[in-house]
Amino acid sequence: MGSQLSQNALNVLEKRYLKRVGGELVETPDDMFERVAQNIAAVEAEVYGKDEATVNKVKDQFKEIMTNLEFLPNSPTLMNAGRELQQLAACFVLPVDDSMESIFDSIKYAALIHKSGGGTGFSFSRLRPKNDEVLSTGGVASGPISFMKVFNAATDAVKQGGTRRGANMGILRVDHPDILEFINAKEDNADLTNFNISVAITDEFMEALKEGKTYPLRNPRNGQPVKELSAQEVFDKIVDAAWRNGEPGIVFIDRINKDNPTPHIGEIESTNPCGEQPLLPYEACNLGSINLALMVREEDGQVKIDWERLEYVTRISVRFLDNVIDASKYPLERIDQMVKANRKIGLGVMGFADLLIKLGIRYDSPQAVQTAEEIASFIQKTARAVSAELAVERGPFPNYPGSVFAKESGLKVRNATTTTIAPTGTISIIAGASGGIEPIFALAFVRNVMDNDRLVEVNPLFEEIARKEGFYSKQLMEVVAEHGSVREITEVPKKFQDLFATAHDIAPEWHIKIQGAFQKYTDNAVSKTINFANSATRDDVANAYLLAYTEGCKGVTVYRDGSRDSQVLTAGTKSSEPSQAGETPNYSTNIHPRPRPDVTMGTTEKVQVGCGNLYVSVNADEFGICEIFTNTGREGGCASQSEATSRLISIALRSGISVQAIYEQLRGIRCPACIRRKEIKVTSCPDAIARSIKKYQDQVLGGFQPKLPFQAEAATAVEEGAICPDCGHKLSHESGCITCLACGYSKCG
Repeated sequence: MGSQLSQNALNVLEKRYLKRVGGELVETPDDMFERVAQNIAAVEAEVYGKDEATVNKVKDQFKEIMTNLEFLPNSPTLMNAGRELQQLAACFVLPVDDSMESIFDSIKYAALIHKSGGGTGFSFSRLRPKNDEVLSTGGVASGPISFMKVFNAATDAVKQGGTRRGANMGILRVDHPDILEFINAKEDNADLTNFNISVAITDEFMEALKEGKTYPLRNPRNGQPVKELSAQEVFDKIVDAAWRNGEPGIVFIDRINKDNPTPHIGEIESTNPCGEQPLLPYEACNLGSINLALMVREEDGQVKIDWERLEYVTRISVRFLDNVIDASKYPLERIDQMVKANRKIGLGVMGFADLLIKLGIRYDSPQAVQTAEEIASFIQKTARAVSAELAVERGPFPNYPGSVFAKESGLKVRNATTTTIAPTGTISIIAGASGGIEPIFALAFVRNVMDNDRLVEVNPLFEEIARKEGFYSKQLMEVVAEHGSVREITEVPKKFQDLFATAHDIAPEWHIKIQGAFQKYTDNAVSKTINFANSATRDDVANAYLLAYTEGCKGVTVYRDGSRDSQVLTAGTKSSEPSQAGETPNYSTNIHPRPRPDVTMGTTEKVQVGCGNLYVSVNADEFGICEIFTNTGREGGCASQSEATSRLISIALRSGISVQAIYEQLRGIRCPACIRRKEIKVTSCPDAIARSIKKYQDQVLGGFQPKLPFQAEAATAVEEGAICPDCGHKLSHESGCITCLACGYSKCG
C-alpha cells in the first residue's frame, strides 16, 4: 500500500486529508481508506438492510479500488466520511430569486456549504437589471453584479474555516440586460476573486451570431424585451475579455437543458464552480474518478486497455457513489430532499494522458479522439447498466416518473445521471496520475526542499522511457525542468517529443476535440481548460469557442498563458512572454513591509534545543502575527543566526506572507545538536520558531490570518499568479482554477 503512494501524495494526504487530533496525525493513508470504505459500505445495512457479510464484502471492494488508486472519490468524501462533519458532496447549486430575502438566504446557505467543504454555483439571471424599478420602495435596483460582490465578500469571511476554500460559479444569461457589465466584471483580477464567471449562451444567440443579426435582451422581472444588441459585438466582447485573463467562460445553457433528465422538476440555470456539473437549484452531486493510467494490461508485448478491469472498477464505483448519497449529511434539508429525489452521481476519469502515453498514442491525434470516445462510451454504458441493476434492488430515483427515462426509453435507473468529467485536482496527485482528461502540465519541475536543496521531480513515465531508451541523464532532466517541455530538445528522440506533449505543446483544436469526444458520452459535462500560447490572438480564442459549439461541448474555459497580470512564470522556469506587444512584464511585486506597530501583544515560549533553551516570543496586532523575537539561555547557542531568522520572519509577516507558508519552509530543518538527542522535540532552532508561530496562530488566534488592507492586490497576485502561497511551487491553470502540483493547494475564482 505505502509503496504505491509517492512522497508527493503522502505530503498532500498529511497536509489536507488525514485525521489529526490536537495537530498531531492519528491516521495513515491505509487508515483513511479503511475509514472511508467502512463508512460508505455501512449504508448497505443502515439504509438497505443487508447482512454483515454483505457489508464486509462491499467494504473490501470499496477499499480495494481506493487502496489500489484505481478509483478515488471527490475530496470531501475522503476528508469527511466517517468523521464528525460527514458532508461528502463537492458541488452545489443555489437559487437566487429576485427578492432581497432570497438573495440573502442564498448568501447564508452558501456560507454553510463553504464551511462544510463544498463549492457553490449561482445563476444571477433572475435578478432585475441595474436601475430597474423596485416597486416595493419606489427606488431602483442595483443589478446582479453588485450582489455578486456581496456574495464574494461573504465567501472571504468564511474561507478561514474548514479544510477547503470556498469557491463560486457566477452565471448570467447572454440575454440579460446587464450582460455587458457582467462580461467585464473580472477585468480587474482583484475583483470577484472567489468567483469563476461564465456567460450562459443560448441557441437563439448562436443563431443570431451565425446570421450576423441582433438578438433581444429581456428584463427577467417580466420577460419583456428591452433592447437589441449585435450578437457579433457581444461575442467579440466575450472573446476579448477571455483573451485578456480567461474570464468569462461560456456554457451552452440550452444544450445543457436538452440533456436535463428531469425537466418536469425544473430548468438548469447554473453549474458547480468548475463547470462540469450542471445542477438544478438545491441539488448537489457526488463525484469520483477512475484512474485510467491503471486500466491497462500487457498482451503479446503490447500495452492494451484492460476493459475487464475497467468494467469491474466502474461497477464498484457506481455503487460506492450511490451509497455516498445516503451517507452524506447535507447542509440544508432542502438539499437533502433534492439530492435524494434525483440521486445524481458523477463518475469520471483521471490519468487519460498517462493512458495514451502507455498506449503509445499522441494526445493530439485522431487515434486519441477515438480512444476518448471508446472509453467514455464504455464507462457510460457500464455505469448506466449498474444504475439499472440498483434500481431493481433499491428502486429508481424518486423523480423517475415524468423524467426523460420514463417518457423516452422506459429504462428504470437508480440515478438521474451517472457520469461527469471533473478536473480531479488533488486526488490525481494522490493517485499519481495526470489530472482529469488534461494533457500533462509539465514533464519535470524543481521542488525546493530542506537546506535549500533543489530536487528535480520527473514524470515517472517519461523517466521510465528515457532510461529504457538510453537518453536519460540528470543534466537532461534539469533542462526539461527548466523548459517544462521536451519539444525541440534534441537529446529527446522526435517520437518521444511528440508522445510526451504538454498542455502548451498541443494546439487548441485538439484540446477541444478531446473534450468533445468525452462529452459525446458523458451525462453531465466535461471540465477542461483550452490552453493557448501567450502569442494567441483574439481570433484564435473566437475560433475555439465556435469549434467547441460545433463539437458538442456544453461549455468551454480558455486560458492564454501569462494573461493574468500577476502571472510571471509558467511550466519550467523561463519567464512568460509580455501580455501585449511592447509591454514589459512585471517581474517584481515590490512589496514593502508595513511599519512595526507601536503596541503588540504576544507570548513567550521556552523550547529546549541542542544548545540549551531557546526563548521564542510571538507578537501580534490587529492584523495578526507581526513579529518574532528569540533569545538564547545561559548555555549560549546560535544567537546571531536565530536573530537573523526572526528578523526575516518578522519582515515576511508584515509583508503579508502567510504563517502557513513560513511554517512549511522552516519546519523540519535539521541541526545535529538537536536530532542526536532523543529528549529534544524539535529538529533545530528554525523548526522551534516555526512550531511556536504555528501554535500561536492556531491556539491563540484560532487560525485567523486576515488580509492586510493595503495589500489586498498583492495577496490576490500571489494566489492567482505563478507561485503557490503554501509551498512556493509554480501553479498550473485547470478548468478555471489554479492548482499546485507539488502540495495540492487549489483555488477557483
